Order: sequence, then C-alpha cells, then structure tokens
Amino acid sequence: MREKNVARRCSHYCASYRAFGIEARGEYIHSLMLAEQIRHIEERIQHACERSGRARDELTLVAVTKTQPIDVVNRAIAAGLTDIGENRVQEYLAKQPQLQPHRFHMIGHLQRNKVRQVLPHASMIHSVDSVALAEEIQRRSPGGEVRHDVLIEVNSSAEDSKFGVMPADVPVLAGHIMKLPALRLRGLMTVAAYVEDVELLRPAFRLMHTLRDELAEQYPDEEIRELSMGMTNDFEIAIEEGATLLRIGSAIFGPRA
Repeated sequence: MREKNVARRCSHYCASYRAFGIEARGEYIHSLMLAEQIRHIEERIQHACERSGRARDELTLVAVTKTQPIDVVNRAIAAGLTDIGENRVQEYLAKQPQLQPHRFHMIGHLQRNKVRQVLPHASMIHSVDSVALAEEIQRRSPGGEVRHDVLIEVNSSAEDSKFGVMPADVPVLAGHIMKLPALRLRGLMTVAAYVEDVELLRPAFRLMHTLRDELAEQYPDEEIRELSMGMTNDFEIAIEEGATLLRIGSAIFGPRA
C-alpha cells in the first residue's frame, strides 16, 4: 500500500510536467520516490522519538546500501542520507571512488584479512566480535596514531547463525579493547532476531541498553553511548528502547533484487 501511494504521487508529478511539455526522466521519477520514502521513514522516526521522549538528533540514520547501484546511493546521499552502511568490504570499495561525500559504516562481519582495506574509509566499525579482530585493527592502524571508533557486536538472540559475542562476554572483550590505543569503544551493536511480532524484541533491546550503560559506568572517561540496533522490521521498537544508530535498507530503497 505504501509503495502504491508513492507511485501515485510520482505519477501525478510526471503528469504535471507533461502539461508544460516536459517529459520526466526515469531517474527523476526514481529520485522523487526515494525522497518520498526517506520522508516517510523520517516521520516514523520522529513519531517513535516522541513516544519515548527522545530528541531526533540523538539518532543517526545509516542507509544500508547493500546491492544498491552507485547512482541510487548518490541520490540517497543527495537527499540527505550522508551516513551509509555496507556489509561487504569489497562491495563498498568498488563503489567508493564514485560516491558523493559521505560517512561510511562497516556494519557486516569483518574478516581480519580485510581490516587493512577498510580502515582508511570507515568512520565506524560496528562489528568487532573478537579479541583477534580488535588486535588486527590495532596492528593495521597507521603508526597506531589514528583512533578508530568501534562497536562490540553482541549476539543478543543467542542464535547460532549470527555473529557476535554472548552478552555475558561483553565486559571481557571491552576490557581488551580498552588496552588497545588505536581503538575507541563507542558502544554496542546487535542484529535482532527476525520475528513477526516485534514487541517480542523489547527484552533483547533492553538488555543491550543495560549492557551499554554498564560499560559507560565502568569506563566514565570514555564516550560509550552508541547502540546500533534497529532495522527495517524493528527500528521503531529499537528507538523506544534506546537505539542511537539505525541501519535501514529496504524501507528506503525497496526490496533487494
């Protein structure tokens, strides 16, 4: 229904242009639809913030651009989505030279042999899930002088198919990261279980919030405040439970081909 309404509006705009003898181009139509989708997402984010007594500027919307072509990503950036997230290092590197200015978030599983490639580009790595990966980031940091913002990935649903440390192991990994001068721990990330009733996810999101607050209390001199949680299916619940980074793809760009 949502997509039909967007298409209807775009058809109206195109008809208006034809009335003046101007034929709307396909990319212009797509840009209108993309802008409309973004506007709709922003409305939903704002409403969730109002319900939970939060300010919109507490959250960053990270557009997940997996499988999206360069021109579509650039349209999203032009529409104001300057934070983009990719799951695969190689896919991002193939797009990066032709992308408009943006901030890149590495949101997928990061293999140690890809760390050297991702470090010059990532404003934040969301998926640190082992001491070995943290140490590789330290080793690959140029001269150890640049501090890299990282999040610990937590397997909050205890699913065998997911990456991330178990909640009980978060303090141990955090302690190791604190010893590495090239890393700056900013918070936690999780990929919630996919469920039809998103209300069932509240306990997992609340656990993440508690774990983040415990780390912030343990390390008061650090800026540990980020919670990367909430995707297309569940971002409103995640906002209500304290998310600061939203990773949204299909709700912006439509289903992946």
